[in-house]
Amino acid sequence: MAITGPEMRTDACINAGAPVILMRIVGQKLRFVNVVICFPGPDRSIRLEDLQAGHAVCRRYRNRRIGEFLKELDLTEGRSTGVPKILRVMKANGSPAPVFETDEDRSYFLIRLPVHDGFNRDAIIIPQVTEQVTEQVMRLLKALAKEPLSTKSLLEALSLNHRPTLMQNYLQPALDSGVVEMTQPHSPRSPTQKYRLTDLGKQMLVHKE
Repeated sequence: MAITGPEMRTDACINAGAPVILMRIVGQKLRFVNVVICFPGPDRSIRLEDLQAGHAVCRRYRNRRIGEFLKELDLTEGRSTGVPKILRVMKANGSPAPVFETDEDRSYFLIRLPVHDGFNRDAIIIPQVTEQVTEQVMRLLKALAKEPLSTKSLLEALSLNHRPTLMQNYLQPALDSGVVEMTQPHSPRSPTQKYRLTDLGKQMLVHKE
């Protein structure tokens, strides 16, 4: 919908030899956002406010032949139903509302489609991190499975005698991988410092089991 609609609004004469539609998936504040850009933007008769509300209607095709071709392929309806359908489906899915953007000259049309907040970002990251996690780090994760532990408690749980070994082979790699975190990150040398699993660490533990 967000791809075929812009295809009907592109202007081949103005953009000869230039990319007309771009689609990117970017991360913004730990959230993935699908971004679709087409050139030029919507017709000047369409107000951005109406577009955002799903009430915009344009009765003039820039590329009528392309529109008719896409309609024959059942990829479009040609009745200005694309944007309202995007708004309706994303709302029903519980996803954040899409954001439409253009400029006064209508030189471009940008659509941001934020991914659902419940999207399992860790499902993408876990396989990558798992390859880097050592056997020692996995032992550490299992030791922290129930509750945060101090350095002393970890030495006992892992049957280790030397603190440097714990720090170098277990804690530091786990901290670097983002699977373990300090309970007091702003006071790393605090005598009451403990270590706990991050959400990624918990997911990895389940993934491994």
